[in-house]
Amino acid sequence: MEGETSWVSHCFDSIERGIGESDSFSEIGDEYNKEVETVSVDLILPDDLLERILAYLPIPSIFRVGCVCKRWHEIISSRRFLWNFSHALQQRPWYYMFTSSDEPIGYAFDPILRKWYGIKLPRIETPNWFIASSCGLVCFMDNDSRSELYVCNPITRCLKRLEDPPGLKFSDYSALAISVNRITRNYNVSIVKSKQVPGNFFQWDLSIHTYNSETMAWVTALTEVFAGWRGGDESVICGGVLYFLIYSTGGGMPENRHGLITYNLSSRTSHGLLIRSFIPVPCSLTCGRLMNLKEKLVMVGGIGKQDRRDIIKGIGIWVLKGKDWLEIARMPHKFFQGFGEFDDVFASSGTEDLIYIQSYGAPALLVFDVNHNHWKWSQKCPVTKRFPLQLFTGFCFEPRLEISP
Repeated sequence: MEGETSWVSHCFDSIERGIGESDSFSEIGDEYNKEVETVSVDLILPDDLLERILAYLPIPSIFRVGCVCKRWHEIISSRRFLWNFSHALQQRPWYYMFTSSDEPIGYAFDPILRKWYGIKLPRIETPNWFIASSCGLVCFMDNDSRSELYVCNPITRCLKRLEDPPGLKFSDYSALAISVNRITRNYNVSIVKSKQVPGNFFQWDLSIHTYNSETMAWVTALTEVFAGWRGGDESVICGGVLYFLIYSTGGGMPENRHGLITYNLSSRTSHGLLIRSFIPVPCSLTCGRLMNLKEKLVMVGGIGKQDRRDIIKGIGIWVLKGKDWLEIARMPHKFFQGFGEFDDVFASSGTEDLIYIQSYGAPALLVFDVNHNHWKWSQKCPVTKRFPLQLFTGFCFEPRLEISP
């Protein structure tokens, strides 16, 4: 497709066997000397220095240099290079946008080079699968049986299928989260399942299930019956604590339709009933999106109108301090209008210091830099809306080479 930059063909496993001549540079001495000497880079730089230089390249360029010559291919495939890469300049989080309502196809946006890349995700079958990411790993869960789970690195395409989780296979609502330990590279996956108690719309069974990559086993951490509240599809893990949003089922007319629940995964305790950890949201929200920004819980929410709480009037960003929400930004009206017709629900995810916000109805992508309090549109995605009901969604992930499930 026009405007697409594809580099998937440069993956390690598909590098062509034919090795061409190595790149070289020219150095001109005496201006009267017509003879130009050509010196190969391979003859000048030792492996350790070349590794450090290549480690500072953007990820797409690293895949391409593997095609230069056999030596460079061996260097970027070595464990020492991956170690150097992980300690070089940090890559900023990318955003993968699904550009079809039915097929798992799309493009990934690189905020450093401001380019879109065509990337094919492994195993995922439809864009409506549950998706969570942490430190270069992405977890997928199917939306039908909700028992088919994979953890993968979308850059290297390394993939692992997890055992089927315990509990109800056909829950009404499920929320998926993953957390990777940046030192040990071990990870935890959590699923919060919620199902209506038969014949009682006011009560909902809620259960928390966790997977540990060290033990390679699932544990049902907790089960509880909620009255007047149900789980949803929004959760995240920060600092060993699982946070997930719950939604009012209409009983008792709560001030807000959303609430936040916390559960300590490290101690596996909730200090009594889970509902006692309830934290109210900062205002009436049309929807809320949770994310982990440097182990701080951040929520992006649609702000409802005073008289019509189901109609969005703006978008705010809050960080949780203890049990209080601190507003750190509010989307300027010109950017809110720039989306065109904005639904009361939208896609948003982020990590490190970037937050991405996207309307389901258009491929426009807005980027918020938390450190610099700066809003900016991404480069235009190389896809256009072909029909009125076409939907767009996506997720944020860290592009990394050195981590695998």
